[in-house]
Amino acid sequence: MAETSSDLSVHDLNASLRQKKDAGRKLLVCYITGGLNADWLDMLYILADAGADAVEIGIPFSDPVMDGPVIQESSMQALANGATPLSILMQVEKEEPGIPLAVMTYYNLVYRMGEERFAERLIQSGITGAILPDLPIDEAAGWIETGAAHSLSAVLLAAPTTREERLNEIAAKSKGFVYAVGLLGVTGEREELSESASVLAASIKSRTETPVLVGVGISNPEQAKKVCQVADGVVVGSALVRRILENRSKQEIGAFVKSIREALD
Repeated sequence: MAETSSDLSVHDLNASLRQKKDAGRKLLVCYITGGLNADWLDMLYILADAGADAVEIGIPFSDPVMDGPVIQESSMQALANGATPLSILMQVEKEEPGIPLAVMTYYNLVYRMGEERFAERLIQSGITGAILPDLPIDEAAGWIETGAAHSLSAVLLAAPTTREERLNEIAAKSKGFVYAVGLLGVTGEREELSESASVLAASIKSRTETPVLVGVGISNPEQAKKVCQVADGVVVGSALVRRILENRSKQEIGAFVKSIREALD
């Protein structure tokens, strides 16, 4: 069961990741698509047991502009299964995986529900972070303020093409972690990680003490280890979701995540 407001801080995304980062741990955040299949909630526990420091739950949207074919397919499958933002949040409310939870979705859904109501509903479900990749920093002031009022971390994204002045603002205002988009393009596995990932991570780290995690393109333990020579951690999504779509066993999926954890350690 999700925590009450009195003990929610135990799994606060911002406090938990910052504490681990300051202790020298490289951070691992894993992405799963909410409502993907009947037992998707089991993945919260499998990922936690395998060494994930937080889980990012994708709330499916019909036009996922940041996402590549794998996440798109998983979103369409979840929607076909009847998943809705409210159904996903109601399901998560009953769970206690022991690590912080965040959501990743698109601003249309937040706007439809209303920023205040959406933030309140996330906290009610035990979720303490949110990533809205299509909400630019120029238009995010209200959402950042609403999140802060509810102890909800607004995780902001930076790309290799982000200008200096915007990068400064993103680094200053992002909570939980700064999501460094490792390369231009949509999410998906890559055979080789772009050098821009490490360059961007180093640039952001020079501007903030907030953990800097690289996502988009992290596909295996070797890539995760390499980028974490600079970054504070990684976000792994498509490589994980692909295995779920392929109906790999839970043991195999857990072993994959554990292999990344071991590489980071």
